[in-house]
Amino acid sequence: MTIGPDGYVYLTVGDLLTSELFNKNSKYDTQAQNYLGGPEADGRAGILRFTKEGKPIGNGIIGDAYPLNLYYAYGIKNSFGIGFDPVSEKLWDTENGPDFGDEINLVEPGFNSGWSKIQGFWSVNAETAEKMDLIRGEPNNLINFGGKGKYLEPKLVWDKNVAPTALVFLNSTKLGPEYLNDMFVGSVEEGQIFHLDLSKDRIDLSLQNITDDKILREDGQEDSLFASGFGIVTDLQAGPGDGYLYVVAGDRPGQSGAIYRIVPN
Repeated sequence: MTIGPDGYVYLTVGDLLTSELFNKNSKYDTQAQNYLGGPEADGRAGILRFTKEGKPIGNGIIGDAYPLNLYYAYGIKNSFGIGFDPVSEKLWDTENGPDFGDEINLVEPGFNSGWSKIQGFWSVNAETAEKMDLIRGEPNNLINFGGKGKYLEPKLVWDKNVAPTALVFLNSTKLGPEYLNDMFVGSVEEGQIFHLDLSKDRIDLSLQNITDDKILREDGQEDSLFASGFGIVTDLQAGPGDGYLYVVAGDRPGQSGAIYRIVPN
């Protein structure tokens, strides 16, 4: 959850279903998860936006009925990280796939991330939630809420799960000018923190020397890896007073949770 530059509250909500329960009860297979003919959206599988008093904003982006009028984005399996670019003021998120296809996305108003039909760049088996065919471009079986919703491809996809968590932009030069306004993403796997530059127009990631097809494989992770070994990274914050990067790490077997402050050598 975060407060946007517009003063509104943004909240991520997953689909609340484990892979074992995927597509096992039709009452949970809603239109917000791209089930054609499914029940109406019920507040899951999206990023919700509302006032600090908990009220809808206007008529909503993709619909005016509650709770559809709260949706800023939909088609999201699970997300543990959202953050606003301090330069462009655009929203970005991380998304966890089932056992493949973790994502980083630029989240425009009405963004459809594609779940449960596509995760990462792969179609999803309708019975098992397993990876199927590689897909580039927009699938033809998504819900767009009368043209108000729009699918956009991920900006980065992990080939194997790292379980990305928090996402933050470091709006200071305290770690060096080369990190100013860059993106940092935490993860569960090996307590890793990834560092990513943005393109000049701030609507894409600059992935030179990392990947040429937006799929981050194990042999390319080193070029994007900032640090590791933090336990389970649950939050990242740029210190509002000192400008340093702060890491909240949860327990891992043999490793206690802690809050770290990252400073230059």
